[in-house]
Amino acid sequence: MSLHLYNSLTRRVEPFVPANPARVTMYVCGPTVYNYVHIGNGRGPVVFGVLADVLRRRYGTLAYARNITDVDDKINTAAREQGVPISTITDRFAAAYREDMAALGVQPPDIEPEATRHIPQITAMIERLIAEGHAYAAEGHVLFAVDSFEGYGKLSRRDTEDMLAGARIEVAPYKRGPGDFVLWKPSTDDLPGWESPWGRGRPGWHIECSAMAEAHLGDTIDIHAGGVDLQFPHHENEIAQSECAHGGKPFARWWLHNGMLNFGGAKMSKSLGNIEKIHDLVRAHPPEALRYALLSAHYRQPLDWSDGLIEQSIRTLDRLYGTLRDIDALVASGDTIEAAIPEAIEAALDDDLNTPQALAELASIAGNARVLRNAIANGEVADTAGALKALTTLAASLRAAGRALGLLQQAPEAWFARGASGDDDARIQTLVEERTAAKKARDFARADALRDQLAGEGILLEDTPQGVRWRRA
Repeated sequence: MSLHLYNSLTRRVEPFVPANPARVTMYVCGPTVYNYVHIGNGRGPVVFGVLADVLRRRYGTLAYARNITDVDDKINTAAREQGVPISTITDRFAAAYREDMAALGVQPPDIEPEATRHIPQITAMIERLIAEGHAYAAEGHVLFAVDSFEGYGKLSRRDTEDMLAGARIEVAPYKRGPGDFVLWKPSTDDLPGWESPWGRGRPGWHIECSAMAEAHLGDTIDIHAGGVDLQFPHHENEIAQSECAHGGKPFARWWLHNGMLNFGGAKMSKSLGNIEKIHDLVRAHPPEALRYALLSAHYRQPLDWSDGLIEQSIRTLDRLYGTLRDIDALVASGDTIEAAIPEAIEAALDDDLNTPQALAELASIAGNARVLRNAIANGEVADTAGALKALTTLAASLRAAGRALGLLQQAPEAWFARGASGDDDARIQTLVEERTAAKKARDFARADALRDQLAGEGILLEDTPQGVRWRRA
């Protein structure tokens, strides 16, 4: 099966064929860096990072850009409140964003353009739009004339009244049309600004992405992706200004949108205050479990975020890593092999990034491995050497399946340690062994006391054919 993706522009799943297989292009809307991002902001980078890996495996090359918005009124407000230059705010939170994404297993994009480094490209695009009659200057502002673009609304498929309501239109006397949006706005002396043909000012939000995509990926890109909340007005406005600046050429051939995270019965958003910051979550929970949770629902569907979902993801990974640990105990380390990503995993991802199906396939591989491991451990196989070789192959397939999803790439011991020190691991192992010895000596009072002590420290014991294993709850 070839890669099929749901195109928000056409409202159907279509076989993906890049315009130039030698250089596939993808642009994903990145963060506005004025604070720590919440876990909902991590869903797009996680799932579209999986897509980036799929594209590289299919075509061997990918130009993947994810921008940084480092000029914005929210940034200006934060800088003013703290009495610092905007770069102090943006540098800090861009670094925090990269750290949070790395914790979630998100690989950096090939290109990470920053808006403030693309002011010449932005002003040049605005000048072209004015020259072609699609934009106009008024009172230090430059605005895009929505009625000059016949295709406005083709992505969101909203009528004019709905679009005006959804865009939180700013009423201003210098606008020719109520839906016209800002490409450039003036800056007072206390605000960041750059010289331009229209006076000292700064760019509007929408034009930044269009100019950065053009600068690094060309007039028409293969895939543009982001959260469904960006579909209107941000992506709609990007289409309008880009296609008008490029003589009508399509801006993006595929539009992909991930669904929102719901928390406490409502969409997770800073404006509602019902957010959980990635910066905090990765310190309170295993980051790999957060990644698993983000992949547990199809990317186009909403995802209900909760402590229960995180705990369920931890338990699932405990089982998967436990399978690998038990296999490693049976198979000599020198016998480990590299494996290709299983076809069933690739097929699931080719089906519009069906990560729930891919996770189910991963669980199936692990289940088969556990059955064979137990049979070997219990002496139920006639050809032990052949069974061990098959088990080694299954373990390699499990790790390869995990690799496609950014999972199961740690050593099992590292997963179960949960960041604990080696000295503490040794102390716990000593207590576990002491309890085992007490049981053998029929000193059940001592064994029970040690069990209770370990449980009080959050240590769970598991009896396996290879002996007692432990893990942190």
